[in-house]
Amino acid sequence: MTVRTRFAPSPTGSLHIGSARTALFCWLFARHHGGEFILRVEDTDRERSTEASVQTILESMAWLGLEADEGPFYQTQRFDRYREVIQRLLDDGHAYRCYTTPEELDAMREAARSRGEKPRYDGTWRDSTATPPAGVDPVIRFKNPQTGTVVINDAIKGEIRIDNSELDDLVLQRADGTPTYNLAVVVDDMDMNITHVIRGDDHVNNTPRQINILAALGATVPIYAHMPMILGEDGKRMSKRHGAVSVTQYRDEGYLPEALLNYLVRLGWSHGDDEFFSIEEMTRLFTLEGVNRSGSVFDRKKLDSISQHHMQTAPAERLAEVLQPILAARGVDTSKGPDLANVANALRERARTLVEMADAAHYFYVAPTSYDAKAEVKLLKPAATELLQSLRDRLAELEPWAADDIQAAIQATVDDAGVGFGKLGQPLRLAITGTTASPSMNEVIALLARDNVLARMDAALRRISSDT
Repeated sequence: MTVRTRFAPSPTGSLHIGSARTALFCWLFARHHGGEFILRVEDTDRERSTEASVQTILESMAWLGLEADEGPFYQTQRFDRYREVIQRLLDDGHAYRCYTTPEELDAMREAARSRGEKPRYDGTWRDSTATPPAGVDPVIRFKNPQTGTVVINDAIKGEIRIDNSELDDLVLQRADGTPTYNLAVVVDDMDMNITHVIRGDDHVNNTPRQINILAALGATVPIYAHMPMILGEDGKRMSKRHGAVSVTQYRDEGYLPEALLNYLVRLGWSHGDDEFFSIEEMTRLFTLEGVNRSGSVFDRKKLDSISQHHMQTAPAERLAEVLQPILAARGVDTSKGPDLANVANALRERARTLVEMADAAHYFYVAPTSYDAKAEVKLLKPAATELLQSLRDRLAELEPWAADDIQAAIQATVDDAGVGFGKLGQPLRLAITGTTASPSMNEVIALLARDNVLARMDAALRRISSDT
């Protein structure tokens, strides 16, 4: 059997963290078993589905690297197929036309509540031979079995049993002729030969209904695996206030896709005490047996920790590749300056995200035109002039222009002056970068061209002179 999973988002908004985790687990399970991953867009909700949301979802999937083997398939392009299946269910006695009006249905449910019963459709038209009322467009309802039990052998939650007496006759087709979710998803899973349905446990209530429809169609029932919800730190279901923002926002905040995937896989799945995984490692190790049965708490600090790990371990060329567009969007021309991969390598230890790295990388390509105000008052003062001038003269003659030799020149300058390194290091850092935080100054200076460094030091010396 070829394993076939599917990810089936509704394009009513962006791809959020919970849905991205579902997509990842489906993708990993298929890849682990050498199977196939299908992307399906469930866009039957015409009022809320938008083309913009479709494009955002596809863009997010592409950024995450979760490529599909088939699809995307769109449910709105399969309406003829759904009508064909509905007619088959009608012909086989597994469905019927229901003429109950919305007002009658509301009254029916209210009456059930008043009796302390579950509000539901009471099956008025299930076996009715009455003449259909004029002017009422019927819905099509599934004739759910009234006895017996649906058994779900859930690959994560274990066995779940639901009595058919708890299920009413769900609507398969609305009065306007459009199919409902439960009908469309069943037909799609059947036609696409889906072997494993991996999704959030908010779908558990849909599963017995879908199993009954599949049975009525004589189709093979897939293996279901319902993942627990992602929770906020307060233990409640994840929402925007907890950080449940779109995948594209995490991209724009500068997280590497491999870092976000690493974090997502750990939200509900574990392999021993391991925390950090490459895509290849996730694929090799992922199993449904490793998925937790309880909800996982979203922790932004943990995400940042994992992100920093990936920033520190990613190839410098990879960091440069994704950093360059961010700098270009800020108007920074990286072609006029040090090799961006070398800059990224120098900055990787301090950066949790690409945005933080871009902030720091700016001074490698654009000389400071101003300085941190408090630092300027404290550091760029006459006492620093002699040290900066002495180092500037050494650097002007230095050969070769390498980090170790630059460090030696800095050390010789402070040794000759009989002062501690900090007396020179901090004014020098401010002069070169415009800030008080950077990698080791010998590494920063080595990456910059000699003329650039001397010009920045001259500008700082002029600034000190003008303030005295």
